[in-house]
Amino acid sequence: VQLQASGGGSVQAEGSLRLSCFTSGFTLDRYAIGWFRQAPGKERLGVACISAGERGSDYVESVKGRFTISRDKSKNTIYLQMNDLKPEDTAVYYCAVRIGGSEYKSLREYEYRNWGQGTLVTVSS
Repeated sequence: VQLQASGGGSVQAEGSLRLSCFTSGFTLDRYAIGWFRQAPGKERLGVACISAGERGSDYVESVKGRFTISRDKSKNTIYLQMNDLKPEDTAVYYCAVRIGGSEYKSLREYEYRNWGQGTLVTVSS
């Protein structure tokens, strides 16, 4: 199982970025997936998640209406579309897949065993 995140960069407030996470070694739509972020000096927290089989998604309150999680089975890729970015969105973003547990979506870090390497997003005011 491998996940490789990309798409991070520097953007001004109110701008947009789309993060991608290319996956291999498993069937993408059979597992819950998530995006997490870790700001400098803070713990890693869940941002967005989606259940296996597209059975619903969830977001942390601070990104609702601005971020959208999705996956493209044909490309084995997970996406996080981020709009109206704010300086407080600055963090390293990680993708993760919930293999070996429930198929249901979760924002809890400890429920994910397989992680990508992270991609840095910097939002300036």
